[in-house]
Amino acid sequence: MSKTIITSRLVKQSFIAVVDSLALVLILLAAFSIRLGYWFFPENDLFWAFFGVPIIAMPIFIKFGLYRTVIRYLGFDALWEIFKAVSLYALIWGLIGFMAAIDGLPRSVILINWVLSLLFISGIRLLAYWYFSDQFRKSNTDSKNVIIYGAGSAGRQLAVALDGLSEYYPVAYIDNNKNLIKRKIRGIQVYSPEDIQVLLKKFKVSEVLFAIPSISKQQQRKIISSLDQYPVSIKVLPEVSSLASGKVKLQDLHKIDIKDLLGREKVKPNEELLCANIKNKVVMVTGAGGSIGSELCRKIVNLGAKKLILFDQGEFSLYTIEQELSKVEANTILVPILGSVINKNRLKNTCHYFGVQTIYHAAAYKHVPMVESNSTEGVVNNIFGTLTAAEVAMDCGVETFVLISTDKAVRPTNTMGATKRMAELILQAFSVDSNGTLFAMVRFGNVLDSSGSVVPLFNKQIKQGGPVTVTDAEITRYFMTIPEAVELVVQAGAMTTGGDVFVLDMGKLVKIDDLARKMIHLSGLEVKDEIHPDGDIEIRYTGLRPGEKLYEELLIDNNVIQTKHPLIMRAEENFLPWDELKEIVDSLRLAVDECDQNEIRRLLIRATPGYSPQCDIVDHLFDK
Repeated sequence: MSKTIITSRLVKQSFIAVVDSLALVLILLAAFSIRLGYWFFPENDLFWAFFGVPIIAMPIFIKFGLYRTVIRYLGFDALWEIFKAVSLYALIWGLIGFMAAIDGLPRSVILINWVLSLLFISGIRLLAYWYFSDQFRKSNTDSKNVIIYGAGSAGRQLAVALDGLSEYYPVAYIDNNKNLIKRKIRGIQVYSPEDIQVLLKKFKVSEVLFAIPSISKQQQRKIISSLDQYPVSIKVLPEVSSLASGKVKLQDLHKIDIKDLLGREKVKPNEELLCANIKNKVVMVTGAGGSIGSELCRKIVNLGAKKLILFDQGEFSLYTIEQELSKVEANTILVPILGSVINKNRLKNTCHYFGVQTIYHAAAYKHVPMVESNSTEGVVNNIFGTLTAAEVAMDCGVETFVLISTDKAVRPTNTMGATKRMAELILQAFSVDSNGTLFAMVRFGNVLDSSGSVVPLFNKQIKQGGPVTVTDAEITRYFMTIPEAVELVVQAGAMTTGGDVFVLDMGKLVKIDDLARKMIHLSGLEVKDEIHPDGDIEIRYTGLRPGEKLYEELLIDNNVIQTKHPLIMRAEENFLPWDELKEIVDSLRLAVDECDQNEIRRLLIRATPGYSPQCDIVDHLFDK
């Protein structure tokens, strides 16, 4: 801290102390005058009792920190210290007066002196606080007018945290509590939710700070959805359990994310299921650097695996997840292995050498249009990669093999979905005679923020000023957060008895057009359309891409059995015996070697009767 700043502060503190000293003398004169009914001036032995007031008061005020508090940051704690300091001063002065047997000292003067001193010392500081706060606001033209949604404890603490900061200036509270509406809390008025449109225009508000951490996600979504129609960005406090300090801080706020709206109420996981295939075991994750694979790795480390084999063919993605996990304080030994799942020797040597007990097979090509136009590689990686990994698992005595599948495997309309369904069929067939290895498949829909997801794409397009591209106004998808999906995958895999197809409860279908509009609104922008030609971001409809369908399904048939987890179901589905399926797989291998696209499609249709291609063959190497 510079010498100039220190000197300036000492001058201010000294000035305030002098003002307080003079004021206390005048207040004591006023106390006597009020009590006696005439203008009073001390004489003789009373003279020292007046002008000795600063000698009593100043040490007390300094001890209680009245001159350390920055006026612009004055809060309840400071006012409480003022109350204690003034009360102690008035009490000590009164005791000294009685002990000295001062003539003509009415008892009520002590009370009047205390009240007047308290009113002045606190009042002058409050007036200064309001003045400097207003001046501070006027001098900071970059500060944003914001509304705090929630006038409860968190909202009030948030307002205190915003005091004196240049970034935000709270102009109003919004609350549903009728007992609070029209009241003022620390100078900020509480309004009804119906008043929000008027407030936005009146105060030119660009952000709403959501400060009701105690409500459920469903209630939060309902309130935030009611703000969709307004061009304001929203920041939200985390749930109560995350505010461990008991005090709301500005850094607790985070921008409302689409995950906050699509995420569901958290279902407490079954710890026994979470740990069954992982704790103190050697676990391997194929595709460890991908969106699902990397989250699986994080979970596995946290669950206390003895050793984690990170298997991936992408050097940079493998390096990235290995570097991240190496910083986690855990006892799990990390082993990054570069390799492809179609390299049987590499997989077999890895499983034998480390004694792998559990495999989570997440390695796959999943981007629908990309696989559609590179269908041979989709078949090689998704079908033959799974076949190879499963054979290695049986040869090496792996206890549990869990395939990460997709809702696109149900009545597929694209090559990617058909290859994933064939991967499921292979594991179902192997389960009949698996030599002790338990095979499980876990099927779920889109995960937020995964590679290829529309969410990061929409975010990028919004930052660039649009347009936001939606394939069709009616297209719908299931969504789940990556951590929730992974947690359920681990629990589902632990419930398998071999050959089970588990289906995760994905909640409600989400209309992608609605998703795009919500994301635009959450960015504080307005959709540009015929109704709002002056809007900020246009939504452009591009048409369905090759292999894409309007809606996804999770079940081939309606034969499902509820498991002991409310969000995990077991599907009862038909499959081909291995002898019959092997013939198709061998023919498919030959068709891939010869790059025979017509034969590849014919064989996929034969293996997966529900496969109904949405488009003609569009592989880049297809020779028409």
